[in-house]
Amino acid sequence: MIQQAIERMQYLCDTIPALLLNMDEEEFSKKPAPGKWSKKEILGHLIDSAANNHQRFVRVQFEETPLIKYDQDNWVKYSSHQNIDREKVIAFWAQHNKYLIEIIKNIPRSALSRTCHCGDEQPVTLEFIIIDYVRHQEYHLKQIVVY
Repeated sequence: MIQQAIERMQYLCDTIPALLLNMDEEEFSKKPAPGKWSKKEILGHLIDSAANNHQRFVRVQFEETPLIKYDQDNWVKYSSHQNIDREKVIAFWAQHNKYLIEIIKNIPRSALSRTCHCGDEQPVTLEFIIIDYVRHQEYHLKQIVVY
C-alpha cells in the first residue's frame, strides 16, 4: 500500500501543477464566500499539511508516539497563501511533495507500525498517516481541479 501511495503522489506531482497553471488566475484566487478558502488557499492548506506530515514522517521514526497536530485555519490565515504569487504556491506544493516521496521511500518497513498522535484521537500508525496523507491531498485537489 505504501508503494501505491508513492506512485499516486508522484502522479499528482507530475499532473497537478500544469493544470493549476492553466487555470484562470481570478478563478484560482477567488474566495467563494466570506470565511471560505479560495482554491489557492486550499492548495496552501495542502502545503501546511505537507509541513506537518513531514514532521510526522520523520519524528515518528525516533520519538515514542509524538503528538503532532495543527490548527489548519490559523495555518492558512498566518501563512498568507492568498497573498503569495500563484506560481510560487504551486511550485512549492509540488516540490515539497516530491521531497516527501523521497522521505517515504527511505522509511524502513519496520517503522511503518510506529505510532503518532495527530490530534485528540487514538494514536495511528505511520503507515496509516502516509496513506491518509495521500487521500487528503486527493480529496482537496479534486475541490480545485479535475484531473
